[in-house]
Amino acid sequence: MTIRRHPEGFTLLELMVVISVIAVLAGLVLSAAGYVQKKGARSRAEAEIASVSAALENYKADNGNYPTNSSNNALSGNNTNLVASLMPTNGGKVYFEFRTNSLDPNNNFLDPFGTPYSYQYPGDTNKNGGNFYDLWSTAGGSNSTTGSTNSWVKFIKNW
Repeated sequence: MTIRRHPEGFTLLELMVVISVIAVLAGLVLSAAGYVQKKGARSRAEAEIASVSAALENYKADNGNYPTNSSNNALSGNNTNLVASLMPTNGGKVYFEFRTNSLDPNNNFLDPFGTPYSYQYPGDTNKNGGNFYDLWSTAGGSNSTTGSTNSWVKFIKNW
């Protein structure tokens, strides 16, 4: 009577099944991590808009008006005058301390997605009264210079 020995180890089919299960699980984890990062960046943008809005109110209380636009086109993403007004380099009162990693080389204030916040004074939105401003982020959703859009993002704004 001959005893038949089975070879030790795994068959190719068993290895392929295990690898495919691991790949599916890794894909699920990575997609969830991407969603969490986007949600965190959106929350940070909302908090930054709220903080800058508070700083703008303090600026208005001291100066009687909000800072003017740096550009006639608010969609240009040019908010350097906002940065210069709230954080003057000439020794004036600092209303908001912009972190250096949140400014681009032109001194534009960037949202967590790397797109400059848009600022407009006087604002265009439908509000009561005449003295208001608009501050918003496209949150990486739309870029006026390239025309690219991401449908998953909505505007983050102060109104």
